[in-house]
Amino acid sequence: MGGSVGLKGTDGDMYARAVQLGAEPVSPQRTRDFLHHVDCMDRVRLLVGPGPMGEALVGSLDHEVIGELGEAPGRADTRKTARAMLAAGAELIVFAGGDGTARDMIDAIGQQLPVIAIPAGVKIYSSVFAYNPRAAAELLSAFVQGADVSEEEVLDIDEDAFRKGRVDSHHYGFLLVPEVAQLLQDGKESSDTKGSTAAAKQDLASAVVETMESGVLYLLGSGTTLRHVATALGVEKTLLGIDAVIDGQLVARDCNEKDLLALLEQYDSARIIVTPLGGNGFLFGRGNKQFTPAVLNKVGEGNVIVIANREKLLRLERLHVDTGDADVDSRLRGYVKVVVGRGHQKLMPVE
Repeated sequence: MGGSVGLKGTDGDMYARAVQLGAEPVSPQRTRDFLHHVDCMDRVRLLVGPGPMGEALVGSLDHEVIGELGEAPGRADTRKTARAMLAAGAELIVFAGGDGTARDMIDAIGQQLPVIAIPAGVKIYSSVFAYNPRAAAELLSAFVQGADVSEEEVLDIDEDAFRKGRVDSHHYGFLLVPEVAQLLQDGKESSDTKGSTAAAKQDLASAVVETMESGVLYLLGSGTTLRHVATALGVEKTLLGIDAVIDGQLVARDCNEKDLLALLEQYDSARIIVTPLGGNGFLFGRGNKQFTPAVLNKVGEGNVIVIANREKLLRLERLHVDTGDADVDSRLRGYVKVVVGRGHQKLMPVE
């Protein structure tokens, strides 16, 4: 729940900080979206965690509550509930969260049961996750129909390093998931720092800066490609945050949703510049959740500029969006022109 307020995760004490900043939990609605799209519930015995961990979300669906909660549910309850479901005879566990929740599932059940992971966290870099809640529902249908399962990787992301602008990730383990590759995201690639790639990003950044218009507010997304854009402008970039510039001047750093909406009220014209996340091609919904549906609606899908070096695009068949709002996602889907160099663009499908 820390994405919109710019906390880059809510492990440990950051949960309380997110609440203080007015963040709202994401997992409940994502879980409801998943349940809405499930078309095989008549073939499922539904076990749910108590209270907000599932019971409060299933409505009139026939279900059985497993386990008990303390006063303030935390990751220990995730592990305890998963183990209780295993003991109760579950054949598959569906969970909503991010990489931290995926790690909890490894600790709790390992590869004793397959899982389906609904993306609902801030850090969603592991390949265990479905593209979105609807894809997660389709994975359940595939499992019920007899799909095989395969191992997918869970990454361990250091949140403290992440907040300091460094993605410090390493392999944590594997979870079993239904084997339907087109419904699962690829894991995040490490940023390529080879000289040739860095030079390509610098050239791309220079080309982007040359097209920037006077009097227009530019919201620079996260990542090394956008850091090169900031460098070309002569301003400092928050590597894993959202920064705002106008006429070559930095006007706000590491913005959260509230900051961005305030800026959009102040300036009449605005553009968002983003680059696809390396490995899985997400434009929105992974690593830049400060670009909420409210922000995207205010800017307008026609004012989104996508940039990427050619090498990154060669490894991507399509791009993806998962903002949490079906209408916004629908307007962003289709085809987008990706700026790959001075005077050069590549048309890419967005799903």
